[in-house]
Amino acid sequence: MVYSILTVDSSNLKLDPLINSLRIVGDIILSVSSIGDTLSLETFLQKYPLQNYWVHSNISNNESLELQTIVRILDSGAAKVVIPASTLLKEKQLFSEISSERLVASIPVSSTSEQSIRDLSGLVSSFVIIVEQENVAFENFIKTLENFIKLAASHQNITDGNIPAKFVVILPQNFKYSLEAIRQISSIGADLTIPFENLSLDSSSDSTTINIADVLSCQLTSDRSDGLFTTIVVDERNMALGVVYSSAESIREAVKTGKGVYQSRKRGLWYKGATSGATQDLKKIEVDCDGDALKFIVTQHGSGFCHLNTRSCFGADVGLTSLEKTLQSRKISAPVGSYSQRLFQNPDLLRSKIMEEANELCSATSKEDIAWEAADLIYFTLVKCIGNGVSLADVEAQLDKRAKKVTRRPGNAKPQWQQLSANGNDESKVKKLNGNDNTSSSIPVFPTISKSETIKMQHFRASEISLEKRSLLLIRPIIRSDDIMSRIQPIVEDVRKRGDTALIEFTMKFDGVQLETPVISAPFPAEAMKLDDVTRAAIDKAYDNIYKFHEAQYDRSTLVVETMPGVTCSRYSRPIEKVGLYVPGGTAILPSTALMLGIPAKVAGCKEIVIASPPRKDGTVVPEVLYVAHKVGASKVVLVGGAQVVAALAYGTESVPKVDKICGPGNQYVTAAKMFAQNDSSAMVSIDMPAGPSELLVIADNSSNPAYVASDLLSQAEHGTDSQVVLVAVSLTQAHLQAIKNEIHEQASRLPRVDIVRESIGKSFILEVDNIEDAMRFSNDYAPEHLILHLENAEQWVEKVDNAGSVFVGSYSPESCGDYASGTNHTLPTYGYARMYSGVNTLTFVKHITTQQLTKDGLNLLGDTVMRLAEVEGLEAHRNAVAVRIKDIR
Repeated sequence: MVYSILTVDSSNLKLDPLINSLRIVGDIILSVSSIGDTLSLETFLQKYPLQNYWVHSNISNNESLELQTIVRILDSGAAKVVIPASTLLKEKQLFSEISSERLVASIPVSSTSEQSIRDLSGLVSSFVIIVEQENVAFENFIKTLENFIKLAASHQNITDGNIPAKFVVILPQNFKYSLEAIRQISSIGADLTIPFENLSLDSSSDSTTINIADVLSCQLTSDRSDGLFTTIVVDERNMALGVVYSSAESIREAVKTGKGVYQSRKRGLWYKGATSGATQDLKKIEVDCDGDALKFIVTQHGSGFCHLNTRSCFGADVGLTSLEKTLQSRKISAPVGSYSQRLFQNPDLLRSKIMEEANELCSATSKEDIAWEAADLIYFTLVKCIGNGVSLADVEAQLDKRAKKVTRRPGNAKPQWQQLSANGNDESKVKKLNGNDNTSSSIPVFPTISKSETIKMQHFRASEISLEKRSLLLIRPIIRSDDIMSRIQPIVEDVRKRGDTALIEFTMKFDGVQLETPVISAPFPAEAMKLDDVTRAAIDKAYDNIYKFHEAQYDRSTLVVETMPGVTCSRYSRPIEKVGLYVPGGTAILPSTALMLGIPAKVAGCKEIVIASPPRKDGTVVPEVLYVAHKVGASKVVLVGGAQVVAALAYGTESVPKVDKICGPGNQYVTAAKMFAQNDSSAMVSIDMPAGPSELLVIADNSSNPAYVASDLLSQAEHGTDSQVVLVAVSLTQAHLQAIKNEIHEQASRLPRVDIVRESIGKSFILEVDNIEDAMRFSNDYAPEHLILHLENAEQWVEKVDNAGSVFVGSYSPESCGDYASGTNHTLPTYGYARMYSGVNTLTFVKHITTQQLTKDGLNLLGDTVMRLAEVEGLEAHRNAVAVRIKDIR
């Protein structure tokens, strides 16, 4: 088996041909800089989808390891996670919750003692041996490795001669790779990893690279006199197509071309389908347990594999494979008026048949009836799949993907399929369950939903609640402001007194990160801003759109008005000189917020831009945020979060410059610290707005798409447990409303941040209203941060919006676009402050200065008015400043 160690952040390398070939011949170990850096991993896998891979990270002693991070990696499709043995043993209780089949221990070759093997017994299924020493005698290494495999096998209850593949994997450093070394390591039952930069597709290897196919071939053995390898060819569903032979040369050509290429005993290299057109796309080469036979997994094109123009050399297809081929053919050329044609062309008929057959299967009881009804259901299900370009292989791939997941959904039926209990028709109980019992006037209770319950919002009907309760629905689920202030005030005062020392201590206390210095100054190191090409391009495009919109907002001209003859007034703008921009961290990485704050500050021309954002666990700044800081010309990045960094920006420390204005969203403590600083005259600092936890309100009518509505609600609910989302349902049918509820649960259950969503959705609610006018009235009273109009002719209702941070008009304007890249700003007023605050814009970073100039005639005309008003107010010096001039003029 071939392994390659591949670093996921190698964004500057042309990996496509190499990745495709590695996927064919073996498995890949993806090396990540940090086990918690799932973003880089996800970005890489979006660009290079891999069916089977391991994830490896050298976890440092001070890196905090969370079970949910490991689970997330495994749920994303990783076959195994490689973790240092020392970490596994230190956190043994933590890892006991994960199947040993999904865990691999990495051990330096110098630490492969029997004690370490015994301690890891039952905790892991495989081992990665790290060879760090240089100039190790190869013979001694092989002997050490053999002893380790023998000991490990005995402690894992593996009998002699039955060592499974991938049981021991060697990860060497400073190693001189050769086919002979690979062959010897393979012969004792181990697999050798090879860095991808040491592999090539060239037919001949040089001193630094080895041909990928040769690495596979050198581990094979043949008992044939001609040295060929028996090769079974199968399709994606593992159905046998035929038996052929392979050679080292044909394997090399198959891997290079990605096609079915074999060794004919009569004609030499055989490029399958070169003359008949029945070509094959090669998906994978697998080796049998004895290393003397191969299996080629292919996608077969044309008439089929066999020379008799059949798909298989073993006779006609049967069962599901036969049905799939028949339906694929019928989709293209079904007889006019045939039942197959009706099913493909009439989705309503097909939907009805699927529901009918599913119901009949549920009612079947005998073995014969169950088989009959199951066959009917499978037939119509497969028509649905084929009609939409979904193959049986696609379905099986989904099943395989689910099998890799560690987490499991509760598996409860959707509400509309659940049978009502004996008491299910008790109307009063239903009302209380939905939160519609209007006998109480207290603030609505937002319970935490347990993991076994349906993820659902509270439900109210405007016609059934009192005005008092309606008012209570406008209140956000926040704690008392005096409680928050009492918590943040000591923090602010401590930072003000002790500066950097306090910042470092608070960062250790709240974030578990020991900083040497809280500030990084420009120019920022290039290695700290290293991004993959896809992420960099996304940030650059978003930057351009946001810059274009905010640049258009800035009118740099001077306003000049002659209010009366000889009296000229003017107004011109100047940027605020020093601004501090807060980019939250915590449960999400937010380079988008850095863009939304940094770009308007740059457009305005602020002389100094300071960005503050909590550090990662290794004490560094998120590279995406640092890259944005570089693009907007920030002078410093402060690696601190929370109320403590607000205090640092407001008052200044040894390394953090005092700023004139602080902008940016944050949790309740950040908001409280901003307001505290603004109210302290000694701080001499202003803020953008009281921006707190994210919120969203959706107004939807029966023209809305339930999946779209649910996705928009969840897009804000995942921000944090203190987020709130609201659905104002305009005369929705109960079926439509139920469809939205179902989508909320289904989509939420699949989210990585489902536990956050579960809690925030529990604090959120649906309000049913009779008409759009009532919906608009409630929305304007609520004054949401984000407002989405899922309405027919949605643009016609925009003029009715009086209070909102930002409005998203129509089904194809998801809030996510405003959050990232459409051009508008996503730093918006929350808590209902949209009644009197605007979101961040270019003018947020600008101040205006007015001038007035009077001529002698102008003062003569205006003087009497000014003197009389000054007399009325009793301000004699004001009157006199005009009088002395009027005396000279007149």
